[in-house]
Amino acid sequence: MLWFAFASLSPVVTLGFAAQWGGGWSLLSLLHMTVFVVAMDRIKSIPLLSLERGEQAARGLSILLGIVHFGVFIGVVHALASSEFTGESKVGLAAAAGLFLGQISNSNAHELIHRSGRAERALGVAVYVSLLFGHHVSAHRRVHHVHVATDRDPNSARRGQGFYRFWLQAWIGSFRAGYAAEVAARNGRSLNPYWIYVGGALVCLATVAGVWGFKGALIWMGLAGFAQTQLLLADYVQHYGLRRARRADGRLDPAGPAHAWNAPQWYSGAMMLNAPRHSDHHMHPGRIFSKLKLRQDMPVWPYAMPVMAVVALVPPVWRRVMDPRVDCWSSDHGGS
Repeated sequence: MLWFAFASLSPVVTLGFAAQWGGGWSLLSLLHMTVFVVAMDRIKSIPLLSLERGEQAARGLSILLGIVHFGVFIGVVHALASSEFTGESKVGLAAAAGLFLGQISNSNAHELIHRSGRAERALGVAVYVSLLFGHHVSAHRRVHHVHVATDRDPNSARRGQGFYRFWLQAWIGSFRAGYAAEVAARNGRSLNPYWIYVGGALVCLATVAGVWGFKGALIWMGLAGFAQTQLLLADYVQHYGLRRARRADGRLDPAGPAHAWNAPQWYSGAMMLNAPRHSDHHMHPGRIFSKLKLRQDMPVWPYAMPVMAVVALVPPVWRRVMDPRVDCWSSDHGGS
């Protein structure tokens, strides 16, 4: 658990210094979330502590990260809205904070909404609501996990589909599909959580505007939008081109090891609480991050997940890298 804690919490330190003093700290915090992660992934000799131990410690780390998220978000918005930092310092701080919110807070909120405890789930919901993306809770649990790797899931990208077309499909599609799933599941018997998602987002923005004015609300929305884009990038790269086969009786194969892309890089994986071990998560949604496994029968990207997300921003390069791998994997494993 040591490396999970270090990789996910150490950016909070440099972000805190950057929010307080700007200058070189802003650059350092950005380098911490980018160059440092890539460099650490290339180190092969540092042993990870066993991923099969420390479930209580894993839950504690997740709760701590959920609480820290709000301190980071509020502190950065305050610094960007109120400080006299240079433009370069503000850009560096905003970029580093956006990467933290999109890669660490998002990964952790995803972990929390899959926990069985009410308090943990509520904390995960609160994180997503603060990111103005609360509907993801319902869409992820009631739509994505049910229809993953099929055309019925708006967050499973088709082969050849570029990220920018996918972004609109996934944002709007998941909002609608999540709402429909909640209506069907509740059938008018209880409050639809979309009232919480939308109402909570409006309360966030109204509160921020009351404290830091319209400028603060714009900064909050900008950082939230940056984080949302990274979440959608994660969905895009994790399921690109993979489809579940249809059986003779018309039913689809259950989600298995072949229906999500994965990455073995240790440090970026620890930073994102094993989010790149995505096949195992879909096979065992309730399994805590510290116990997720990576097997030989799971498709693997050529690079770490943060690098693949950057590649996805250039669709021709992405297709050149990934389409042959999709074709090869689908041919070997019977994808539709």
